[in-house]
Amino acid sequence: MVDVSRIEEHADVVGSDGAHVGTVDHVEKGEIKLTRKGQEAGGLHHFMPVDFVRSVEGGTVRLDRPSEEVEREWSTS
Repeated sequence: MVDVSRIEEHADVVGSDGAHVGTVDHVEKGEIKLTRKGQEAGGLHHFMPVDFVRSVEGGTVRLDRPSEEVEREWSTS
């Protein structure tokens, strides 16, 4: 299990395929809330479970699944 306290605001989030998924807004209630800025966001906040996190290294959150799968599974509420 990853220490979620190591996930910092404005950290990049990347899928297991190395593709950029988004930028951390903050962590709340077991979910990572991504900023709504950026091409991936489409002007909306997206949420994903912290269970998707494989590691946190040097200001980057690395996920355990590819970006396309993350985008199919994230929510906007």
